[in-house]
Amino acid sequence: MSLDYKKTNIKLAKTLRKNSTPQEKRLWYDFLRKYDVRFQRQKAIDNYIADFYSHKAKLIIEIDGSQHYTEEGKNGDEFRTERLEEYGLKIIRFTNYQIDTNFYGVCKYIDKIVKEEL
Repeated sequence: MSLDYKKTNIKLAKTLRKNSTPQEKRLWYDFLRKYDVRFQRQKAIDNYIADFYSHKAKLIIEIDGSQHYTEEGKNGDEFRTERLEEYGLKIIRFTNYQIDTNFYGVCKYIDKIVKEEL
C-alpha cells in the first residue's frame, strides 16, 4: 500500500531532519542508521511527519518531548495514531527521558517490535 503525503510537508521534513533533537540524533546515529531493517527519518505520511519510519516493518517510532504531555498534545497524538493506524502501521512512542536514561532498553524494545512485525 502506498502512503499518501502532503507535498508541503516534504520541505518541513527536511528542516526537521536538519534540526533534530538530541534524542532523535542519538537514536538515529547510535542505532537506527545502521540497523538491519531500513528506517527513514522525518518521513511525511498523510498530514503528518513521523520521526522514524520503516516501510518493511510497517513501524513508526515517535520520540516525544514535553509538548506531547499537554491535554492538547495528548489529544493530537491520539488522533494522529488512529489516522496512521488506518494505513496498517504500528506506532510506538518513547519519551526524551527514556532515550536519555534507558537507551539500551529502548533499542532492545525497538528490535523486539521490528522482529514481531516482520
